[in-house]
Formats: sequence, structure tokens, C-alpha cells
Amino acid sequence: MTTDRSGEPPDQRDGDDGSPTHESRDTPDRERNRTPRTDGGGAGDRSTDGEQSRERDPDPDDGRARDASIPTDRESPVGAPVIRGDESVAGPHAREAVQFDPDDPDSLEEAAETVRTFASESGGDDHLFMLRGAAACAALVRAEGSYKAAAERAGSEVTVSFIRKWARVHDLPRSVRKQVAIGEIAPTAAKHIARVSGEARLLLAWAILDGDLTVREVRSVASAVNDGTSIERALADCDVALGELELRLPPETYRDLRRCASIDDVDPGQIVTDALREYLE
Repeated sequence: MTTDRSGEPPDQRDGDDGSPTHESRDTPDRERNRTPRTDGGGAGDRSTDGEQSRERDPDPDDGRARDASIPTDRESPVGAPVIRGDESVAGPHAREAVQFDPDDPDSLEEAAETVRTFASESGGDDHLFMLRGAAACAALVRAEGSYKAAAERAGSEVTVSFIRKWARVHDLPRSVRKQVAIGEIAPTAAKHIARVSGEARLLLAWAILDGDLTVREVRSVASAVNDGTSIERALADCDVALGELELRLPPETYRDLRRCASIDDVDPGQIVTDALREYLE
């Protein structure tokens, strides 16, 4: 059976034209989600949108949350150097960021070569290289119009499943992609986050950070959510409480929080929640 770079079998339910279909449950994976931070090796990357993305203003997912306006998909325009071009994430490699332009034949040839290298694993396990490969996959999909055509352009050793999974990773919102780039979310876990849509996508990503989920558990939660289970229930099945976050406060802040909670006869978490709601508005 053909496998992609994570050792996962390709989705057996691809349409004849390589168009997206609902993914089946994947096989178990023992890899831990968290991996050491890396600033990357080789060239960085300027981002491109996935197949379904629209050209919009620069990614707004860098400010305070605002209810329904919180982006759950990529918001940046094609070719914008959002993550790999960010020196705070990529360091000096940001200045070497590569832009994959779906409308430029030379750029697409470079994207195809990048995907071939990426699929052969010769780029190693560098997170920025993986995100660069994901951007190249997305550029080919945008240019060719389908996952199948993009895979064919990349070469015979590149599967439709490989193209689809990594192009979807590239279409994740900036806040999630940044955590992948700095090593807090494993790229293989990001592939399963990308299988989930809407708010559940973000909730799963943050549960990875706070619940220390394995890639296998992330896959299980994503499959359960896609089968109709609530994200809260799916996470509970992995012993993760949705919304539970451990905070370390300065002693004086901790003192005052506990004092107010005692006097007002409320849970400290309620005070924190009220304060954060006001701050995030």
C-alpha cells in the first residue's frame, strides 16, 4: 500500500477527479504531537492559499478575537509571506522566503519540484520545510484545479492523498500555522486538524496545546467530530476537558484574585473569564 511521508495510507475515497471527499478513519499513529522548536533549515516560504481559498485582505488572525469573525480558514491572499516570511518565527530564513505563484509557470515548476522533494522525505523533519511543502501543494492545486491534476503535475510518486492532506494544512488559519512553525503542533497532527471545519478546528488545535494530545488522539477526535460527535465529547473521550487551561500568575495577582473570589463568593475561573471577555472584545 502506498503511504505518504507520515506513513499513513492514502484515503481510499477520493473522487475520480481527485476532488475532496469525506476522509475515512486513519490507522493508529504513536507519534507524540509535541516536538522540539525549530527555526527551520533551507529556504523559508511565502504562503499560497488552498484550493477553496479566496483572495482577501492580509490575514486578520493576528489581533483580538471577535466572536463570529474569528477566522477558521486561511485568510491571507495568494503568495503572502505570512508565517515563513515572519522573522519572529523563521528567523533569518524569512528573508529567503519562497513565493509559489499559481499564475507563474516558473513558480509552479519550482512548486512541483518542492513537492517531489517533500514527498521523498529528503527535506527531513524540519517544520518550516513541511509548511513550505504544504504551500507548494496548495499552489499546484490552485493552478491545476484538482488534487488529482496537482498530483500528476508533481510526479508519479506523489499521491492524491498526499497533495490533499498537505494543501489542507496550508489552508489552516494563521494562529494554527504559527504553532506548527514553532514546533508546538506537529505537522502530522495539523493534517488532522485540517480535516475538521468551523470552530471545532480551532478548539481541537488549542486542546492539543493544553491537553498534550498524541497524533493518534488528534486523529481519533477529528474522526469522531466528522462523524457527528461534539468536540467537547470527543475530547472528553481522550480525558481532555475543553476550555481547561493552566495559568501561572504573579504572586500579587494570584493573591488578589483569590481574595476577590472569596469576598464575592465566586469561582476564580469566573473572574478570569469575565476579565478576558472584556479584554478580547
